[in-house]
Amino acid sequence: MELKNYIERYISISDDEFQLFLSYLTHKSLKPKEKILDIGNKCNHRFYIKKGCVKLYSYNEKGNEQIYHFGIENWWITDYKSLLENKPSEKIIEAIELTEILMLSNDNFEILCKILPKTERLFRIIMERSYIAFQNRLEFLFNQTSEEQYINFIERNVDFVKRVPQYMLASYLGVTPEFVSRVRSKK
Repeated sequence: MELKNYIERYISISDDEFQLFLSYLTHKSLKPKEKILDIGNKCNHRFYIKKGCVKLYSYNEKGNEQIYHFGIENWWITDYKSLLENKPSEKIIEAIELTEILMLSNDNFEILCKILPKTERLFRIIMERSYIAFQNRLEFLFNQTSEEQYINFIERNVDFVKRVPQYMLASYLGVTPEFVSRVRSKK
């Protein structure tokens, strides 16, 4: 299973331990535009993307969609601010295409950390890698022009470019779809 291979990139886990881990997850299928988290609801889960693509976003002061993060197969996604602070979310997590997720509730996460302590190590490593990706994104924002950011993104994230509409890439990069069209026409 892909999830076991994913986990084994970070920690060693026996078949029995993996089955225990898996027993604490619930499965959900999503249609495009179906939300797994909406503004005002508390986020109580970590979501593993088995298949598909999702986006985490909110709306800016002008009412435009602002995408903060995408997720594809073998990635975890959640609204950590809502999850960890136990407050209503200011974000939305929504499927972009047909998607299958495994959901780990916060209660089950706490149980797993007690009965399978390496769960905590796994998620610490995931968070560390996420933080590095966040730092890299900030460096791009501060040190590159919008055009350089777009080019860098499409070169490093070929999967997203094929699967995510241009207007969503623009939202994620903080530019207009027209800007993306102009840059693409130069190539």
